[in-house]
Amino acid sequence: MEVSKFMQDLEILQTELIQQGKDVEGIYGDGKTLVNNEEFPIEHDFSDQLYMRKMKMKADTIVISAIHHTAHFWFLLKGRILVNTNGELVEHIAPCYYKSKKGAKRVIRCLEDCLFINVHKNPSNTEDLDVVEKELYSFTVKEYNEKENNEKK
Repeated sequence: MEVSKFMQDLEILQTELIQQGKDVEGIYGDGKTLVNNEEFPIEHDFSDQLYMRKMKMKADTIVISAIHHTAHFWFLLKGRILVNTNGELVEHIAPCYYKSKKGAKRVIRCLEDCLFINVHKNPSNTEDLDVVEKELYSFTVKEYNEKENNEKK
């Protein structure tokens, strides 16, 4: 993947926040796993070759997403968010949906309490979240490129 200045800066910010999070309350994430806690509760569901991830996000929170390995749809069922993807800032007001591109990494600012759903393909029909998350997400550009290059082999 060609790395934009936005992606480089976002990765630096992510790394700094992870370091700060060790000492500062209200910063979550380790850069190796997806956040799932009382502040950002996640529910998972599966159907025939589909994986659904439902996340509640509170007003006045900010989320830095993982890098997605597939194009997929996401739905904002409740609330209002500002999404910055590669420097393009877009406001979304529920109910709405959007098609996320492969390789996307974004910053989401929740302006209101939100209910956010991602729907991904799951061709193996696995319900093992470790496997699903490894296939769908990376946390750094380096990790993303390594996984993508291994897939091509």
